[in-house]
Amino acid sequence: MPAEPQPRSIPPEITVVVRSHNDRDLIRDTLSMLCDQTVADRMEILLFDDNSDDGTLEAAMEFPSVTVVPWDGQKYNPPRVLNRAIDTARGKYIVFNNSDAVPCSRDAVERIVARLSDPDVGAVYGNQLPRADAIPLVRKDYERAFGDGTVAASWGFMFSLVFSAVRTDVARRIRFNPAFQYSEDIDWALRIRESGLKVVYEKDAAVVHSHNYTPEILRKRFYNEGIANGMLFGVKPSFLRTFLGFAAESARDILYLCRHHELGWCFKGLRYRWTQRLSCFRGEKYAWEQDFFHKKDSPVPLVPKS
Repeated sequence: MPAEPQPRSIPPEITVVVRSHNDRDLIRDTLSMLCDQTVADRMEILLFDDNSDDGTLEAAMEFPSVTVVPWDGQKYNPPRVLNRAIDTARGKYIVFNNSDAVPCSRDAVERIVARLSDPDVGAVYGNQLPRADAIPLVRKDYERAFGDGTVAASWGFMFSLVFSAVRTDVARRIRFNPAFQYSEDIDWALRIRESGLKVVYEKDAAVVHSHNYTPEILRKRFYNEGIANGMLFGVKPSFLRTFLGFAAESARDILYLCRHHELGWCFKGLRYRWTQRLSCFRGEKYAWEQDFFHKKDSPVPLVPKS
């Protein structure tokens, strides 16, 4: 049984928090790169595993410098686990790195933490490069959301916890809200920004990370992200707005597929995008009907329907 983290005489400067669940195929690559960072001598790596049953935990324990924090036996709730990690961290800075997000360089952690030297910056998120097997629409979405940052800069707000960093004092002051099962990172980063601190993007700190979702998982994920949207913004859902969004995104998809000689994906792309948009609309509609926007800050945290 893994032991609780033991105190060291000299606290680390950086705590890297890794959350995992059945990621055996990637966790060795992720931990190998983390253990080989340029700032490894100033880091502690804490692994919070969600009761994996595929050998993930055993693979992680092959790394002596990784501290495996015992599973607390509770049903997985991202904000609760993240708050537990924040309370456990001993570094001045916390870096969040998903177990399936493999750092691209030995200085990725150094680069992302460097942005926090500006006292006006509360949190920073890094670049994400799609995996080699990513389907065309996933590649296109990642290029728009990350890349050089110019496209996402025109959106209302963008943040991803997958590879990100925060000052520990900020994280302990602005906690994750357990009401969110999805998009907890967006809610958290928005509240950091609302506190007067900047949330910035560092394109030169990158990880390899993406998912090719099956239709079933795609429906589930975007339904729940729709619920989270309703909790975050409280905007009445509109089928017309959903359809127009689908049409605009599909047009961009087709142009991308043409440029990359992937025309065979056009029909599959339309089906993929409609599944995504319609599922999100249904989640938003459910959140509106349940008035989740006004319940998210109740004393007893709301955990949305999965």
